[in-house]
Amino acid sequence: MSEFLTNFTTDLKDNLNGFIGVSVTELKTGMSFASLSVDPKFDPELASAYNLEVVKAKLSAIKALGLTEKIDDILITLSNQLHIIDLSDNGEYFVYLAVDSNKVNLGMARATLKKYSKDIASKM
Repeated sequence: MSEFLTNFTTDLKDNLNGFIGVSVTELKTGMSFASLSVDPKFDPELASAYNLEVVKAKLSAIKALGLTEKIDDILITLSNQLHIIDLSDNGEYFVYLAVDSNKVNLGMARATLKKYSKDIASKM
């Protein structure tokens, strides 16, 4: 698993302009299994811990509304950054990705994240 996660985080860093950081986190425990940042001031594991609450709140809202939908991803737009929370197909893990919005467009960031994260559930 660790080689897969190391390759996953490195592939995102190497193939996504504006990459800031990424973390792969288990939804149930909040444990981060892998993280990588190119900015020493940005801690993707800490960001994932806080964003776990965002995911849980949205799941609670879906349940309260009686929806049968599942979360594909959650987008948080900051003034100079895009933060994308992508849930695994089985809903057990999420990938938290931060990118510089001045260096990448949203469509490219989402497509690249989907490309590299599609195997998360089966490899974990």
